[in-house]
Amino acid sequence: MIRVMLVDDQRLVRAGFASILGDEDDIELVAEASNGAEALELARRHRPDVALMDIRMPDMDGLEATERIGRDPKLDGVKVVILTTFDEDDYVYRALRAGASGFLVKDTDPDELLHAIRVVAAGEALISPKVTRRLIGEFAGRIARPEPSPKLNALTERETEVLKLVATGMSNDEIAGSLFLSPATAKTHVSRIMSKLSARDRAQLVVTAYESGLVRPTWTDGES
Repeated sequence: MIRVMLVDDQRLVRAGFASILGDEDDIELVAEASNGAEALELARRHRPDVALMDIRMPDMDGLEATERIGRDPKLDGVKVVILTTFDEDDYVYRALRAGASGFLVKDTDPDELLHAIRVVAAGEALISPKVTRRLIGEFAGRIARPEPSPKLNALTERETEVLKLVATGMSNDEIAGSLFLSPATAKTHVSRIMSKLSARDRAQLVVTAYESGLVRPTWTDGES
């Protein structure tokens, strides 16, 4: 059973999501919050597997709540999925840096919502990797060219190859096909990379790859 918490200051939005979740045998809605402060309290009380988190809320916004959940070792098992609209892209990037596992557009198709919850609960992949990659590339491109991160020195040559492919949004099966590995071997590489880089999930690996300069969008100095 996947335990889910809804966090949104609009009651109608919560009701809509709750209606969708209520029809599923493998998903249980365990809590609803109207702001980040309530979300933090309820996360500690119920320890949900997935928190669907709005960004713009009173008292404490979703970004701060995501950061606090990410810093709390007791909430290490809580995966945050940001509920957003395209005019909040900058917040999405900051939320991914804070520890969010991905994001969904609020008007997403119900089947996509359910699939995303199951995927992120299993820790298998980044939600909407192509769109998330576009956002990360866009906003990483606004910062100065980064210096190579010393953390990457801990990776083997093969692990560095795998990390680059993770940053493009590839699944384990796609990585396996690209590098002529078995899916199990690809999954093992990803797990080891996450451990070495102290990453909560694949979303954090994508952010690390961009911010360390391992994967480079067009930078502000005009170089590629």
